[in-house]
Amino acid sequence: MNQIYIGCAGWNLPVDYWPQFPADGTHLQRYASQLTAVEINSSFYRPHRPKTYMRWAQSVPAAFRFSVKMPKLITHVQRLQGCELLLDEFLAQCTALGDSLGCVLVQLPPSLAYEEGIASAFFRALRQRYAGPVVVEPRHASWLGAEGLLIEQKIGRVAADPSAMTGGDRPGGWPGIHYWRWHGSPRMYHSDYAPGRLEMLARHLHNAEQAGVVSWCIFDNTASGFAVGNALTLKALLGGNYRMS
Repeated sequence: MNQIYIGCAGWNLPVDYWPQFPADGTHLQRYASQLTAVEINSSFYRPHRPKTYMRWAQSVPAAFRFSVKMPKLITHVQRLQGCELLLDEFLAQCTALGDSLGCVLVQLPPSLAYEEGIASAFFRALRQRYAGPVVVEPRHASWLGAEGLLIEQKIGRVAADPSAMTGGDRPGGWPGIHYWRWHGSPRMYHSDYAPGRLEMLARHLHNAEQAGVVSWCIFDNTASGFAVGNALTLKALLGGNYRMS
């Protein structure tokens, strides 16, 4: 099993990077020939049928993993409350990925403060239904007080760049998974990452691997097409520590 997963938010391949990928196959097949992870963000906005997830899983190598973003109906509309049936529906869809489902991402709205009772009930309900890797990206500083709950429920806290809260740029919660989610800085979704930043990230990933921690790094700076290039550069920096099979 891989210890390091590198990819982008979505598998779109900007034309400038086409020479670095096979010419044949779907965009996902070509993308998955060079990177071992992708974050599905479209699930945040709309459901996908189980057979769609199954088709995606069948089109990638065995080592490839998908991270699937939880629907906004759960996180932003219901705000983690009263959503057991919605969890059932979402998990019935995305678990059709089988072994290719690598992580579930729970991104919270900036206005959602940490309330222990609500958060505890939600993650308990989630864990009753799904035992695999889960990470949460809170954007309200009060969630820094949720470490005990996240560790108890084995939920990693995303290291976001830029982060909406002090300390949110470093992995937190359960220490068994690190999930770096780089949105582009200083201009979110657009800015390219300088080589020095990527070298620093490579060191973090290498150190985590040495400690036996599974790490993900997802580049979300897709708007100007830099995500794929940043992911490929990070892969090259890790060299032999990054396995494609």
